[in-house]
Amino acid sequence: MIHQLINDEKFTNIQNAQAGLTRLFLEAQEKSAFYRVLKNDRPLGVIIPETMWQDLTEDLEALSSPAFRQKITRARKEKKRVSLAQVKKALSL
Repeated sequence: MIHQLINDEKFTNIQNAQAGLTRLFLEAQEKSAFYRVLKNDRPLGVIIPETMWQDLTEDLEALSSPAFRQKITRARKEKKRVSLAQVKKALSL
């Protein structure tokens, strides 16, 4: 199943963010979510837990690599497929 990042989005207003920043970070980490901070119903920014930020920056770094993108393109054109059972066996799972 595809996990969409948008499903992890929560909202808070600037007053709640200012009053409980540490609590919001802890909740976001616990729920694997992020908070969009609003002021007068307009977005100001996002509170992202450190682990999610590391994952996002790692993905962005990989996607900024032309060599990595070329490998993805070649893999998508590849006709050979590997079954889940073969992957598990190769990884000793």
